[in-house]
Amino acid sequence: MAKTTAESTDPADVASRGREASRGLPRQWAKTHRFSLGAPRSFTISRDGSRVAFLRSLAGDDPVTSLWVLDVATGTERLVADPAVLAGRGEEDLPPEERVRRERMREQASGVTAYATDRAARLAVFPLSGRLWAASLGPATAPGEGAPGTGVWQLPAVTPVADPRPDPAGSLVAYVSSGCLRVIGADGSGDRLLAAPEGPDVSYGLAEHVAAESIGRDRGYWWAPDGSRLLVARVDVTNVQRWYIADPANPAVPPREIAYPSAGTRNADVTLWLIGLDGSRVEVRWDRVAHEYLIAACWGERELLIAVLSRNQRSLRVLAVDPATGRTELRREDTDPCWVSIVPGVPAFTGSGALVWGADVDGTRRLLVDGAAVTPDGLNVREVMGTDGDTVLFTASDEPADTGLWAYEPPAGLTPVTTEPGVHEGWRSGGTTVVLSRSLHHDGARATVSRAGRPDAVIASHAESPLLTPHAEVLRLGPRELRTVVLLPSWHRPGSRRLPVLMDPYGGPAGQRVVASRNMFATSQWFAEQGFAVVVADGRGTPGRGPAWEREIFGDLAGPVLEDQVAALHAAAEQVGDLDLERVGIRGWSFGGYLAALAVLRRPDVFHAAVAGAAVLDQRLYETYYKERFLGHPDEAPEAYERSDLVNDAPNLRRPLMLIHGLADDNVVVANTLRFSAALLAAGRPHTVLPLASATHMTSQLDVTENLLFLQAGFLRDALAAPGTLDAPAG
Repeated sequence: MAKTTAESTDPADVASRGREASRGLPRQWAKTHRFSLGAPRSFTISRDGSRVAFLRSLAGDDPVTSLWVLDVATGTERLVADPAVLAGRGEEDLPPEERVRRERMREQASGVTAYATDRAARLAVFPLSGRLWAASLGPATAPGEGAPGTGVWQLPAVTPVADPRPDPAGSLVAYVSSGCLRVIGADGSGDRLLAAPEGPDVSYGLAEHVAAESIGRDRGYWWAPDGSRLLVARVDVTNVQRWYIADPANPAVPPREIAYPSAGTRNADVTLWLIGLDGSRVEVRWDRVAHEYLIAACWGERELLIAVLSRNQRSLRVLAVDPATGRTELRREDTDPCWVSIVPGVPAFTGSGALVWGADVDGTRRLLVDGAAVTPDGLNVREVMGTDGDTVLFTASDEPADTGLWAYEPPAGLTPVTTEPGVHEGWRSGGTTVVLSRSLHHDGARATVSRAGRPDAVIASHAESPLLTPHAEVLRLGPRELRTVVLLPSWHRPGSRRLPVLMDPYGGPAGQRVVASRNMFATSQWFAEQGFAVVVADGRGTPGRGPAWEREIFGDLAGPVLEDQVAALHAAAEQVGDLDLERVGIRGWSFGGYLAALAVLRRPDVFHAAVAGAAVLDQRLYETYYKERFLGHPDEAPEAYERSDLVNDAPNLRRPLMLIHGLADDNVVVANTLRFSAALLAAGRPHTVLPLASATHMTSQLDVTENLLFLQAGFLRDALAAPGTLDAPAG
């Protein structure tokens, strides 16, 4: 019997299926928010390990995220809070603080996008359209405790509400409203003010711009273990320069003023205060001139610690705070001639009070417990996920494309929690472990709940599978063993034709593209189906290969990263074949956009067309923490900025270049693209500019997200070959 079309491996049938999937994937990519909708995330395990709270939307194309809880004993899930029921499905009324938080976190969903619980995970609180809601994570409450028949109730807090967090016992809820820190009873009683801003440029309890965008600290206050007081960040942006983000598509709307600390300018003045529920107030004192960045805080049962970093990022100190006086004492200091690496999740404490830390020791990023390194050479720690008693759960890589989940517990030592290749995360409390795994062998992320003596439970995912299946294999190319993936059209037969090449990198610090996760390559495979051989490569500066590899780009964000893309391209052509090095394009977003523009400006002999999206093209037009980390202060290292800037390279453009930028981007401001375009125009160099009205750094409008893929493919098709020659063959 002949095979059906769906089963056929005939090249014509394969090509037909590829064309059909290609037509639908851009819209699917946009509607599913890059296949993130419907997937479980943001896990919290109760202290006794009996339940797991998490967020998930009802379907793979439903942008409204709900709060759920899993009963570990039975494996059953319960919908705790559905925003559509609580507030309707109309457009959200988001306060400015919540809009900023979502932008910094790259959050594109709506509804319950963040929540916090008490220590026992019996109570969860969350903001919804600026109002404060609370929910019981145990059995549904009796009528009278909340809305009839539900375990959810609204608290009469002062609106708008941002970042609510219960005290450890679950009897009080702190929250921020218009820069004020307030507290209210979980039953809705006793709302009162704890700290009010002294002026329009001051706020209490919120993270400043560089903390949320680059440091990784998305909060501005921490409860004491006994719930009697809070450690609170006071942020004063009086001396931070002002930038103005306009919406040219809506000229009646006034520009939005933001306090943006670009490289070499003043940062926000961040101080810490111990504020008691009894009205007491004590300032935490440390040398803020020498160490102005607040990196993290950890309030354990026995000790309060903060981590602070110098402006040049070469000295990181852990300070013990006396809650009674605010005095600090040095517990640990790490230094580095380039920069000190920050490990997310530390400082932390084990159940017995041991200090958990992460630091670069003898060429490897290691886990330290009470100052002793407990991980071996070559296993680079990525993040401390938490502690459960004396067990430390963390992620680490001995192969940069893979991220494994590990546990350390004395005296047993180090144990791998995951053994399969892939990208794994995990959470553990009360003996229950949640593992979230991605792989090159399956779509999306799979969440498994384990507890001794019980069969594993799976938290369901409603995420859609991409219409196209990426065929990705991680290669090690060239003398530097550059981790690289090469994606070919599904219909391509080796030796049948030479394919134009599309480099599709991020390529910079703090981000990887080559990871063992199939969905990472969905759009790359889509570009391959348009007739390209797509090459995705991670070079020097990218995470996962250890401190020395990351520091190769210190003082030069251009040379090493571009050199490694060229090396990966040539090595891929030698190994894979059918790559036409006379027709090479490159596309990228953010740092990848910078790299794309860099490629056609400085290596036009290699790269023949580029699409650069949301790129930092003038290095002084980005924030202090990120730029000064890699290039130093512009007053002290102007040559590093000149070496990495692209505006002065504008007269060198000889290749087709498309520049894309959101006009509402408050992270990488559109001035980068506009100044570069002006320099190109002044030099008489033709180029294409695609402005995105009302778009921020990450496009969220469905039609824009979808059509950006088609427009980029069309531009590259025209630049690299005659129209129509890159279509999949008809048979």
